[in-house]
Amino acid sequence: MPDEKDGLHFGPLGPNCVHLCVDMQNLFAEGTEWHTPWMKRVLPVVKRIAEAHPAETVFTRFIPAARPGEGQGTWNRYWKRWPGMTLEALPESMVELLPDLARFVPPATMIDKTVYSPWLQPELEALLRERGTDTLVVTGAETDVCVLAAVLGAVDRGYRVIIPTDALCSSSDRTHDALLTLYRERYGQQVEAVGTDALLEAWR
Repeated sequence: MPDEKDGLHFGPLGPNCVHLCVDMQNLFAEGTEWHTPWMKRVLPVVKRIAEAHPAETVFTRFIPAARPGEGQGTWNRYWKRWPGMTLEALPESMVELLPDLARFVPPATMIDKTVYSPWLQPELEALLRERGTDTLVVTGAETDVCVLAAVLGAVDRGYRVIIPTDALCSSSDRTHDALLTLYRERYGQQVEAVGTDALLEAWR
């Protein structure tokens, strides 16, 4: 049931809107150590958005380190903690987008990243600037990790951010719910929470 605070409070979406879909990959959908059980449940919803606006969709992929011990600072420790999730330990197919989404590329665009935030990849901002983007619809995984990094980076850059609440997933119900509460109660001028039906009605 949508929260009473949900809704597009600043009007319909214009032609300069982009769908940023975060890390909807086999890596998280299959039986790995990072399995996100909700992913397959929200996949049809994310697919609806990408299908309605394929040319306006940008997919990100999280690319693990090649082997344990790579990475700077805490990332070095991180990959030592997760040796089974490095590229040398995983089948190559694990980093790919889910097949139902990969078929949209092209015309959709795909950007790879090696950290939570997609904003460290200069090609994302260059692409958005080239398109004159002013609004981002952010979907994907996980609500409380990489999606969070994408949303906060977009807020800092002045984008209007739309969160389709039924198109996000996490391996933690508690922190997923906490993030939706945070957006609704603390980011009301920058982040709008809305259901996908209402989103697609407003973005034509």
